[in-house]
Amino acid sequence: MEPITLTTERLRLRPLEPGDADAVVAACQDPDIPRWTAVPSPYTHEHAADFIGRISADGWREENLLNFGVFTLDGGALVSSMGLMRFGGSDGLAGPERQAELGYWTAKEQRRKGYTAEAARAVCAWGFETLGLERIEWYAEAGNEGSRAVALSVGFVLEGTVRSKIVQNGTRRDAWSASLLPSDWGRASKTPYTPYGASEA
Repeated sequence: MEPITLTTERLRLRPLEPGDADAVVAACQDPDIPRWTAVPSPYTHEHAADFIGRISADGWREENLLNFGVFTLDGGALVSSMGLMRFGGSDGLAGPERQAELGYWTAKEQRRKGYTAEAARAVCAWGFETLGLERIEWYAEAGNEGSRAVALSVGFVLEGTVRSKIVQNGTRRDAWSASLLPSDWGRASKTPYTPYGASEA
């Protein structure tokens, strides 16, 4: 897939570029980012270069990690890294499952401004409209209140706590789970959805 750019009222979402490495490294010095995500710690320029030049680039080409750097339109400051990943099925986007997981981190100085939710709405809308996704999942280690607040503000519906879902610092941790369906936003889905207990007549 060719990388794309999305624009919202206040933000520009585009694939990270080599010139963004310093900003990514600076953001990832915040201990809360490696605490709650898979970002390495300590985070170095080598990590940023590898993520931008190899992991992210390969992800777009192979359609298994579609990651954006999120930047303010006013000033171009790095807000977050956000993407869709872990597409359902061995066929990725072409598979019948049509589902993916939304993941993100946000730079400390850009939190509590509504930026992450604004970007997440744009990414999810693109996932539904362009990629044809029918389910977008969200997971965070239980206790990550900030990430959960973003997911809920976007419209994700909490589904519960998944035991031993995440490996963090050498131990398995429980995770909160939520999902967003097209119907949660009043949109149609190519594959009909019959919730448990609903009539199939």
